[in-house]
Amino acid sequence: MSNASDDEFHNFITGRWPSLLRTAYLLTGSHHDAEDLVQNALARAYVKWDHVRHSNDMAAYVRQIMIHAHADRFRRRTVREWFTPRLPETPVADQTAHVDRRSTLMDALGRLPARQRSAVVLCYLEDMTHAQVAAALGTRTSTVRSQITRGLTKLREDGVLAALAKRPAAPPAGPRRPVPQKGTIR
Repeated sequence: MSNASDDEFHNFITGRWPSLLRTAYLLTGSHHDAEDLVQNALARAYVKWDHVRHSNDMAAYVRQIMIHAHADRFRRRTVREWFTPRLPETPVADQTAHVDRRSTLMDALGRLPARQRSAVVLCYLEDMTHAQVAAALGTRTSTVRSQITRGLTKLREDGVLAALAKRPAAPPAGPRRPVPQKGTIR
């Protein structure tokens, strides 16, 4: 194509893009598929640009190319759809409550000091022993135990663990509580 033809094609694209995209969206129902369809149609129109620009209505010509390109997409599909008497998927329980519980727990952990949070997460969520946590944090096992105890106490006082377990919150810390066994959150 000559530079004049390229300029004319470029002007056509910039002027008609929104209209073609809107039509393609109505055909495909997806913004991404619509963009692909318009680009495919414009690539085909570019190859035939001499025919397109001499037509009575260039936009109608390109729109017709786009409609044929859309029909070609369906002809080439290898997967066919058919109706069956039963649904292929099995129903799944609503997981919204788990998302809420996780969000609540993450917020509560975020309110703990960094060392307590690290110790609690590594011990209870990553299932590491106190010795492994101590090695990971570069501290003593006794320090890990005290950080975990303090962290769990703050979580209890915050009422987060009680809310997650759906039981009443523990009273504010009085006498020291025993360190919980690994794998349990009280």
